[in-house]
Amino acid sequence: QVQLVESGGGLVQPGGSLRLSCAASGFTFSMFDMNWYRQRLGKARELVTTVTKAGQGINYADSVKGRFTISRDNAKNAVDLQMNSLKPEDTAVYYCNRRWGSQNNWGQGTQVTVSS
Repeated sequence: QVQLVESGGGLVQPGGSLRLSCAASGFTFSMFDMNWYRQRLGKARELVTTVTKAGQGINYADSVKGRFTISRDNAKNAVDLQMNSLKPEDTAVYYCNRRWGSQNNWGQGTQVTVSS
Protein backbone atom coordinates (compact mmCIF):
# COMPACT_ATOMS: atom_id res chain seq x y z
CA GLN A 1 0.00 0.00 0.00
CA VAL A 2 1.05 3.59 -0.54
CA GLN A 3 2.91 5.12 2.40
CA LEU A 4 4.19 8.64 2.77
CA VAL A 5 6.17 9.50 5.89
CA GLU A 6 7.20 13.08 6.58
CA SER A 7 10.00 14.16 8.89
CA GLY A 8 12.08 17.20 9.72
CA GLY A 9 9.55 19.54 11.27
CA GLY A 10 10.14 21.46 14.47
CA LEU A 11 10.45 24.84 16.13
CA VAL A 12 12.57 27.47 14.42
CA GLN A 13 13.07 31.19 14.89
CA PRO A 14 11.98 33.67 12.23
CA GLY A 15 14.60 33.88 9.52
CA GLY A 16 15.74 30.33 10.14
CA SER A 17 15.70 27.25 7.93
CA LEU A 18 14.29 23.75 8.02
CA ARG A 19 14.44 20.85 5.62
CA LEU A 20 11.47 18.52 5.43
CA SER A 21 11.70 15.04 3.98
CA CYS A 22 9.09 12.61 2.72
CA ALA A 23 9.86 8.91 2.35
CA ALA A 24 7.57 7.20 -0.15
CA SER A 25 6.82 3.53 -0.65
CA GLY A 26 4.23 1.24 -2.18
CA PHE A 27 4.28 2.70 -5.68
CA THR A 28 6.69 3.46 -8.52
CA PHE A 29 7.90 6.76 -7.17
CA SER A 30 9.71 7.95 -10.30
CA MET A 31 6.49 7.88 -12.32
CA PHE A 32 4.64 10.50 -10.28
CA ASP A 33 4.75 14.19 -9.63
CA MET A 34 4.87 14.80 -5.88
CA ASN A 35 3.43 17.65 -3.84
CA TRP A 36 3.93 19.42 -0.56
CA TYR A 37 0.85 20.94 1.05
CA ARG A 38 0.40 22.78 4.31
CA GLN A 39 -2.48 23.52 6.61
CA ARG A 40 -2.36 26.50 8.91
CA LEU A 41 -4.56 26.60 11.99
CA GLY A 42 -8.14 27.35 10.98
CA LYS A 43 -7.29 27.44 7.28
CA ALA A 44 -7.84 25.11 4.36
CA ARG A 45 -5.02 22.88 3.21
CA GLU A 46 -3.05 24.64 0.48
CA LEU A 47 -0.56 23.56 -2.15
CA VAL A 48 2.97 24.75 -1.38
CA THR A 49 4.76 23.32 -4.41
CA THR A 50 5.06 20.39 -6.81
CA VAL A 51 8.06 18.51 -8.17
CA THR A 52 7.64 16.87 -11.56
CA LYS A 53 8.78 13.34 -12.41
CA ALA A 54 11.83 14.93 -14.02
CA GLY A 55 12.68 16.87 -10.86
CA GLN A 56 11.47 20.34 -11.79
CA GLY A 57 9.92 22.41 -9.04
CA ILE A 58 6.71 24.05 -10.16
CA ASN A 59 3.51 25.59 -8.79
CA TYR A 60 5.21 27.42 -5.95
CA ALA A 61 2.70 29.33 -3.84
CA ASP A 62 3.32 33.07 -4.12
CA SER A 63 3.94 33.24 -0.39
CA VAL A 64 6.93 30.87 -0.58
CA LYS A 65 8.53 31.78 -3.93
CA GLY A 66 12.22 32.51 -3.56
CA ARG A 67 12.34 30.97 -0.07
CA PHE A 68 11.32 27.33 -0.50
CA THR A 69 12.82 24.74 -2.84
CA ILE A 70 11.45 21.30 -3.59
CA SER A 71 13.64 18.44 -4.77
CA ARG A 72 13.47 14.70 -5.21
CA ASP A 73 15.75 11.71 -5.21
CA ASN A 74 14.23 8.91 -7.27
CA ALA A 75 16.91 6.46 -6.13
CA LYS A 76 15.83 6.98 -2.51
CA ASN A 77 12.10 7.45 -3.17
CA ALA A 78 12.26 10.74 -1.34
CA VAL A 79 11.05 14.29 -1.83
CA ASP A 80 12.42 17.17 0.21
CA LEU A 81 11.34 20.70 0.93
CA GLN A 82 14.08 23.17 1.83
CA MET A 83 12.56 26.13 3.65
CA ASN A 84 14.65 29.27 4.16
CA SER A 85 13.91 32.69 5.58
CA LEU A 86 11.01 31.24 7.52
CA LYS A 87 8.26 33.54 8.75
CA PRO A 88 5.70 33.09 11.53
CA GLU A 89 3.02 32.74 8.86
CA ASP A 90 4.76 29.60 7.61
CA THR A 91 3.66 27.89 10.82
CA ALA A 92 1.57 24.91 9.73
CA VAL A 93 1.37 21.16 9.44
CA TYR A 94 3.17 20.18 6.23
CA TYR A 95 1.98 17.17 4.24
CA CYS A 96 3.50 15.11 1.47
CA ASN A 97 1.03 14.16 -1.26
CA ARG A 98 0.73 11.95 -4.29
CA ARG A 99 -2.19 12.34 -6.62
CA TRP A 100 -3.27 9.71 -9.11
CA GLY A 101 -6.45 10.61 -10.92
CA SER A 102 -9.05 11.13 -8.22
CA GLN A 103 -6.96 9.31 -5.61
CA ASN A 104 -5.02 11.35 -3.09
CA ASN A 105 -2.45 9.83 -0.77
CA TRP A 106 -1.28 11.77 2.27
CA GLY A 107 1.32 11.39 4.93
CA GLN A 108 0.61 12.01 8.61
CA GLY A 109 2.09 15.49 8.42
CA THR A 110 4.92 17.22 10.24
CA GLN A 111 4.48 20.33 12.36
CA VAL A 112 6.54 23.41 11.56
CA THR A 113 6.41 26.24 14.08
CA VAL A 114 8.14 29.53 13.39
CA SER A 115 8.34 31.61 16.54
CA SER A 116 10.78 33.58 18.62
